[in-house]
Amino acid sequence: MASVLVIDDNPDIRDNTAEILELAGYVSLTAENGKKGVETALREKPDIIICDIMMPELDGYGVLHLLQKNAETRNIPFIFLTAKTERSDLRKGMEMGADDYITKPFEEIELLNAVEVRLKKRELLSQKYVPGASGITQFMKDVNDAGLIQQLTNQYDVVSYTKKQFLYQEEKRPRFLYYVVKGKVKGFRTHEDGKEYITDLFSDGDFIGYSPIIEDKSYEDSAIILEDSDILQLPREDFQKMIYNDIAVATKFIHLITQNVKDKEERLLNLAYSSLRKRVAKALVDIHTKFNAGRTSNRIEISREDIAQYIGTATESLIRTLSDFKSEKRIEIREGKIIVSNPGQLSNLLY
Repeated sequence: MASVLVIDDNPDIRDNTAEILELAGYVSLTAENGKKGVETALREKPDIIICDIMMPELDGYGVLHLLQKNAETRNIPFIFLTAKTERSDLRKGMEMGADDYITKPFEEIELLNAVEVRLKKRELLSQKYVPGASGITQFMKDVNDAGLIQQLTNQYDVVSYTKKQFLYQEEKRPRFLYYVVKGKVKGFRTHEDGKEYITDLFSDGDFIGYSPIIEDKSYEDSAIILEDSDILQLPREDFQKMIYNDIAVATKFIHLITQNVKDKEERLLNLAYSSLRKRVAKALVDIHTKFNAGRTSNRIEISREDIAQYIGTATESLIRTLSDFKSEKRIEIREGKIIVSNPGQLSNLLY
């Protein structure tokens, strides 16, 4: 059960706030001034702190400053309670690292919503995510679920795209962060000789196009629809606001981006130094994992040409290798579709 420390010199506000929190299932702690509030926070390590700004002995800014200097309390979510006349001073508190503020007098639901959102944020930032695109996608979903942005599907447009329609093109400036509600998308770059190289594959639940928004640059690749898809479009400005207005969220997200870059570098090394058989085997496992996660189907539903572009080889070379895998019973081919029944057998390919 989460604990909430309420620091306020007004006994009516302090007791009323504590009562609301207890009725909602929280353990409430109270302190009647800033000095005692710091002592209680250091002793009890509450899950969240709600603190008045104007108090005797030590004001809310002083409380926040002292708690942030202590390693055991610096990451506790901190919400200011403020009178309307003090709102002009809130910028100081937010710049110091406060997570939120509530203006007095406040509604019960406003208080409870603020506490719930900040507790979810704390849980979010304590999570450990797997490296790579799947970790980034899960992190973005958790950010949304935590209430740090409103429910995407209710707030933004979901646009239907048809097969072979471009989502965005190389060298264009980004306008949206894209979220795949349903469908398949490929990112690719075109070499100077006209050949395409697939940079990434996306399916249900993936976010697309975050790097150029964060780095404020044009797209370095293009994205095209592989099958009819429903894509949610989150305006660039809203995504930037979510990332840049919260340093903790930004730090976590950038760490995941770094892991994703490492994954792509590893894939490039695999393309450069592995045998064709191992490259094909790894590509089949990657594509199977990406497009069939959570599904009963083992069919790979993209073209031989796209698989070849993902590997960086000629389509003819891919077809010969697939034929070898079929004769070795590593894969099946039915009605022209590749069936990967045992991904582990391909993953453990020695040569």
